[in-house]
Amino acid sequence: MRRPAFRAPGLVRALARPAVALGSSIGAVTRVPASKFRRLALTHSLMIAGDTAMVVALADSLFFDIDLDAARTRVMLFLVLSFAPFLFIAPLIGPMIDRIAGGRRLVIQIVALLRVGLLLLMAQYLDALALFPLVFASLVLQKTYVVSKSAIVPSTVRSETELVEANSKLGLIAGITGAAVVLPAAALLKLVSPSATLIFGAAIFVAAFVSATRLAPDVVAARGPSEREEVELHSASLQTGAIAMTVLRGNVGFTFFLLAFWLREQDQGTLWFGLVVGVSALGSMLGNALAPRLRTRMREETMLSAALIASAVTGLVAAILGGAVGAVVLAGVLNFAASIGRLGFESIVQRDAPDANQGRAFATFETRFQLAWAVAAFVAVAIQVSGPVGFAIVGVVSGGTMIDLAARSRRGGGVLRLSRRSRGRARGRAPRSRSASASRRDR
Repeated sequence: MRRPAFRAPGLVRALARPAVALGSSIGAVTRVPASKFRRLALTHSLMIAGDTAMVVALADSLFFDIDLDAARTRVMLFLVLSFAPFLFIAPLIGPMIDRIAGGRRLVIQIVALLRVGLLLLMAQYLDALALFPLVFASLVLQKTYVVSKSAIVPSTVRSETELVEANSKLGLIAGITGAAVVLPAAALLKLVSPSATLIFGAAIFVAAFVSATRLAPDVVAARGPSEREEVELHSASLQTGAIAMTVLRGNVGFTFFLLAFWLREQDQGTLWFGLVVGVSALGSMLGNALAPRLRTRMREETMLSAALIASAVTGLVAAILGGAVGAVVLAGVLNFAASIGRLGFESIVQRDAPDANQGRAFATFETRFQLAWAVAAFVAVAIQVSGPVGFAIVGVVSGGTMIDLAARSRRGGGVLRLSRRSRGRARGRAPRSRSASASRRDR
């Protein structure tokens, strides 16, 4: 039965107050004074908060109530329609945006404003099929924001060490903010309506837009990549590291959509899927908290290898045991492994491509990883396998990738082995100022 139209004249202002309070509280923590990183951290926390409100609202919508077969068809269609433009346009537009002062900042502002409009439209079409394209448009915008954020982070820090810490802190902020917003969003969902939760999310994205206007208007890359940069970014260690990270990110997308459909066929499926989302966020948060410490105790290649091994073992064990509990554990481990692997890979980029523009490099690789997530999600929906079979696929793919990379390492220069040149960088060279090196490259 269709829900009654949701109208409340003063509701937008009422729901905006918690969003403003959230921004003010985060701003108070990050006001010491507001550095480039603190401004980005505030914007990032608000973007994550808006995403969380949307996910909570969709838990009680047509998106999860529609017939499974009809849902599969529509999800596959909109994954293709949503990410096909992203696949072809991002590599073309990205370099142009990077050369414009404040280009990535402008992208984040546009994304925030579009998210406001999309959430308000979702509030009107919660029980209509129009909800599907709106959700997937929001998903593409979320991925667009992640890529732009990755390009900006290097310009907010002064050294390679600070860059590692910054990415870790942003991951922690995302986990903490998401957990904090779940309660008010869920309260609005139960006490008022899903539309109220979406309007709450729209108010948060308004705050995110305002925060984004305070980001520094830096140029990510004034000129195109040099020949030296191209050579460094195509080194064996970087390419094999990128393969490992692509698999880790693909595992996350594949498992999320596999469980979104498979758990609906289980008893208390909605509750189990809610646990999957919560444990996934917790896994990411723990990974971001532990990754910097792991980096001081092991090589970057070992971090990626350990992430693949953990994914393989957990996938195969979950396939043998089966059940919703195994699904929840696997989701948490995969997100934990992806967080560990991401920091390990970013450290390899810093170490083995010191002459590359870090913002441009991170944006390029992040675009690839986001597309891997989308392709894996499409496969999960298309093949229609049971949970245990899907878990086995994750284990086999992760294990097969690990074996392949180990073979490359034995041939000299894969993920598992450091070259002499890399060892020297990893052990002895002091961090350089990122702003100084970037300015030298872009003159």
